[in-house]
Amino acid sequence: MKAIEISAPGGPEVLTLTDRPVPKPMADQVVIKVAFAGVNRPDALQRAGLYNPPKGASDLPGLEAAGEVVACGDGVTTLKPGDAVCALLPGGGYAEYVATPAAHCLPVPASLSLKEAACLPETFFTVWSNVFMRGRLTAGERFLVHGGSSGIGTTAIQLAHIFGARVFATAGSAEKCKACEDLGAEAAFNYREDDFVEKMQALGGADLILDMVGGPYIQRNIKALADDGRLVQIAFLQGPKAELNLVQMMTRRLTITGSTLRPQSDLAKARIAEALRAHVWPLLNAGRIKPVMDQTFALAEASAAHARMESSAHIGKIVLEVS
Repeated sequence: MKAIEISAPGGPEVLTLTDRPVPKPMADQVVIKVAFAGVNRPDALQRAGLYNPPKGASDLPGLEAAGEVVACGDGVTTLKPGDAVCALLPGGGYAEYVATPAAHCLPVPASLSLKEAACLPETFFTVWSNVFMRGRLTAGERFLVHGGSSGIGTTAIQLAHIFGARVFATAGSAEKCKACEDLGAEAAFNYREDDFVEKMQALGGADLILDMVGGPYIQRNIKALADDGRLVQIAFLQGPKAELNLVQMMTRRLTITGSTLRPQSDLAKARIAEALRAHVWPLLNAGRIKPVMDQTFALAEASAAHARMESSAHIGKIVLEVS
């Protein structure tokens, strides 16, 4: 099969088209013939040598895909060859075929194409587990998401809005801010011009903040929280370190938490999948929410897709057309 491998740690140019054996399913796994694969920030971190795959996972990048099941391993009873699915992957999505646990597959929503479905798993698993399971967002709460025009951001805005939260976002241009507001954000703040701390404090503070920036944002996020607020960290694009006054944590009863999806156990990911099937897939089937699409690149153009993502010019998801 054709696949994209990382020839050496580095920039987008190290992504190389190669030939690899078609994977075979292990127990409880399926093999998917990939139609489209999503492109995500963790793929770029892996390419740069900063995010190693978990033990036993493919060394190929790619954490989500959509396509057709072509083979089932022992113990798989919920899927069969010919089923159209989108799937969370431990790796290997930048290829014509990929193996993944059957429990991490979800049906392609009735309202979506395979291309759109390929954009669901990584972002929806991440947002649901961090915003709703870990962050405990409830209706009426004030929710701030940084990077509101990213794949994570556009997903978080839609889900938080449809479940009744008051949603706010940061983004880097007037166009991106408008895109956030069109998706359901009550207001979006251009971080090049506005101080989100002042904006949120004027509203009473955020009950929950979802952040992937880190670095200097960590202290600013704490200032932007309401008493009893929660900060959920899912990445550190500007670094993982900050100096904190922990007295604020005690006196204002704040919570700082976070998680990464890829290293979690197969069982933990299966539980997230079941929660999505119950609470989110009906909304997708009904067309009430959908992924925001940016650009599509051919598999062989994976380096251009990464360059597009790292330029931060995109709004929504970037995908690779595989077959």
